Amino acid sequence: MPLVLGLDIGTTSTAGILIDPSGRETPVVSRPTTLRSPHSGWAEEDPAEWWANVCEITPELIASSGGDSSQIAAVGVTGMLPAVVLLDQHGRVLRPSIQQSDGRCGREVKELRGEWDEAEFLSRTGNGINQQLVTAKLRWIARHEPDVFRRIATVFGSYDFINWKLTAERAIERNWALEAGFVDVRNDALDDELIALAGISREAIPAKMMSHHILGEVTAEAAAQTGLTEGTPVIGGAADMIASAFAGGINRAGDVLLKFGGAIDILTATDFVRPDPRLFLDYHLAPGLYMPNGCMATGGSGLNWFVATFAGGEKAAAAREGLSVHGFLDHLAQKCAASAEGITILPYFLGEKTPIQDPDARALIHGLTLSHHVGHLWRAMLEAYAYAIRHHIDVFKEIGHRTDRFVVSDGGARSRAWMQIVSDVLQQPLQCLVGHPGSCLGVAWTAAIGAGLTKDWSGVSAFVDRGDLIEPDARNAGIYDDGYRTYRELYRPGGNGRVRKRRPSNVLLRASTVVKRS
Repeated sequence: MPLVLGLDIGTTSTAGILIDPSGRETPVVSRPTTLRSPHSGWAEEDPAEWWANVCEITPELIASSGGDSSQIAAVGVTGMLPAVVLLDQHGRVLRPSIQQSDGRCGREVKELRGEWDEAEFLSRTGNGINQQLVTAKLRWIARHEPDVFRRIATVFGSYDFINWKLTAERAIERNWALEAGFVDVRNDALDDELIALAGISREAIPAKMMSHHILGEVTAEAAAQTGLTEGTPVIGGAADMIASAFAGGINRAGDVLLKFGGAIDILTATDFVRPDPRLFLDYHLAPGLYMPNGCMATGGSGLNWFVATFAGGEKAAAAREGLSVHGFLDHLAQKCAASAEGITILPYFLGEKTPIQDPDARALIHGLTLSHHVGHLWRAMLEAYAYAIRHHIDVFKEIGHRTDRFVVSDGGARSRAWMQIVSDVLQQPLQCLVGHPGSCLGVAWTAAIGAGLTKDWSGVSAFVDRGDLIEPDARNAGIYDDGYRTYRELYRPGGNGRVRKRRPSNVLLRASTVVKRS
């Protein structure tokens, strides 16, 4: 039976899996990646580390499946979106990647808002003017690293970079292009005028690929480094949160995936588009569907920072209990009452993306007293992300998207303490997934479709079972309603003491002419 390789270039790790269309799979193999924040609001990684991880993971997966790489019929790569990787004309990486969670380009976002009418930009691109735009990041580079900017020959994303290392073909997957701000969503085409906003040459943006279309084949050089067979097809790839949602069965109106990775993603499936500046818009992997979504700048990465910074004293205690530090902190948090006895945290450690779209936002601990201990703080961290999820759900409802069924996935979903808090804050049941290895599964199935091994988009559901259903505790509903109000009141954009209210757009993919401000 032919196999398909799925690789995930994630924020905190690089992971891989082998599957076959009958439902057989190998255990996920992963290697850690290093997220660096050399300055406030920055988030960078080393693309060479991603490639080195791929070159370690792939031979291990091949060996685990019998050692015959010729069984692998196709390769799919997914990754965080939209990371920015820059190459010069000789194919050399010019600087560390600028990650999707990076918040350095606030000045450039303000400039763009001064140059373009935001409503018309939203109508044209499907996404608002925010720190997620690759255009804003490129303008930052032009201002602060002009020598790097002058040498840019290629701009693409994390999984586009790995695809290029595998095939020597330069291309961008269409969701990277869409969130970058380079696509006119009305005709699904790269737009020269939008690309020109970044100040780069048109040739620096490669051709756009559908996720399941074949991009190229594994080169002899890549085969020697990875153990793959030369000539193995490689597809266009997929955004990690979209691949994870696809594998988790988010394919009908009302389905919502909460993806607890290094960042937290909130996604739903629709067959219509109503652009809103508070959210991101992406294409579903299945043709004809869309996936409006939110993505926080942090999630698991924020919790990991907390552990590294504040939980050193808990390591020995955790070891005595036979628990990880995270698990031990969960145990302490469960002993604390809902709302962490008055502590409320804003988790804006790298600014924040959706739904406030504010790169200048900063984290805050409110209500801390000498009576609190590390368990209270950990519970407040878990509650902070739960409140942020509720904020997204409120936005979905305002726009007109249903939120009927909640599914949770990825590493953070293994924390029962965290998931119970999220369920209580939302007052909604959460369906846990069993055997969902993450985004690498979704892109592997997409590669199987691209290679012609199957035509059934829904077939990926055979790999994922439904686990526990976490029911909300109604006794905590009022407590968390109060906590959520405090959470929302604490954020004051621009220091004006008021939370801005943004209305959703009424545009449903109707034609519009972008108007520049003079």
